[in-house]
Amino acid sequence: MAKRVFLVVLDSFGVGEEPDAASFGDYGVNTLRSIAQSSSFNCPNLRALGLFNLDGIDFLPSFPKPLGAFGRLRERSMGKDTTIGHWELAGLESSSPLPTYPHGFPPEIIQKFEQRTGRSVLCNKPYSGTEVLKDFGEEHLRTGSLIVYTSADSVFQIAANETIVPVDQLYEYCRAVRSILVGEHGVGRVIARPFEGTCRKDFRRTPRRHDYSLLPPGRTMLNYLSAAGKDVIAVGKINDIFAGSGITKSFPTSGNADGQQRLLNLVTTDFDGLAFINLVDFDMLYGHRRDIDGYAEAASSFDKTLVHLLPMLRSEDLFIITADHGCDPAYTRTTDHTREYVPFLLYGKEVTPDTALGTIDGFGAVAATICSYLGVASALCGTDVWPDIRL
Repeated sequence: MAKRVFLVVLDSFGVGEEPDAASFGDYGVNTLRSIAQSSSFNCPNLRALGLFNLDGIDFLPSFPKPLGAFGRLRERSMGKDTTIGHWELAGLESSSPLPTYPHGFPPEIIQKFEQRTGRSVLCNKPYSGTEVLKDFGEEHLRTGSLIVYTSADSVFQIAANETIVPVDQLYEYCRAVRSILVGEHGVGRVIARPFEGTCRKDFRRTPRRHDYSLLPPGRTMLNYLSAAGKDVIAVGKINDIFAGSGITKSFPTSGNADGQQRLLNLVTTDFDGLAFINLVDFDMLYGHRRDIDGYAEAASSFDKTLVHLLPMLRSEDLFIITADHGCDPAYTRTTDHTREYVPFLLYGKEVTPDTALGTIDGFGAVAATICSYLGVASALCGTDVWPDIRL
């Protein structure tokens, strides 16, 4: 029987600040601790998998004998963003951060962008994705100028009302700026942010967001697996994050509910290799918006999905839950990501129950373990824990 791995990234689900968090502007952050204080938090299945048994989790009741292996991962790459986090999960560390623009993009970049699109630019500074629509959306409707903004992450975001700029045209603009943003200005992602509405009171984003990522600067787990003839199925924004590199099939999603249903569908599907799922709402809808209860509800919803999913796993399946960074919804110093450890929970018929992995240096343990489990040789960074957890 073919071996299948289900790797689920709970986008931004941090489990406590890393030792160098202060150098990233983060103090006392802990995404799990913050959402655990909400009355909406109810995650008995994550508890049974060992989430509450991780190092540093002294604010939740541990599970007597977790069902699988459990640990936490410390990021080695110099960043706390989606792109670098996912690259490291896939076995590619980044020794230097991707460029960020706390004062907006330089004139030469904006001028090239305006020349390529034939439209002028509004904003060009770090901004909340919802507030930027309130402050610049009506001017955009009057003038047709594009709303360009960034954040603490390495992103170039373009917001446009779908009645002014059709979505396909917005995507063309993103592809144009992606070709401009290379070299020293090679930001991690260019993001299309279409929205609708007629005034600041009713502007709202539509689900047709699309990311245009920088190609990974080296081979990742996805490349090794697909080159070995394995299936690499991307769900959610995984295909965008890796710019399609090493992916054999992709399923975009409209949010967590869609992603969780796709995960359940894949469990009933025959394939040989990896299903790589990102659940984006934790970060996009709740972490950045500092919505503690919303984040807790999303965690509880995923936990309910596990009730159906875990019994459906086959004898040679490996199920892994992790994250790419933190985004503590209680941290009001900023609305950005937070530098945190992430969980590493592994479950399957071949995984020794109640195996404590402690704290592992490097997200690359995910890639090394998956390649080892699937029998694919690689030269990736990361600690292979499969020999330590297999029955």
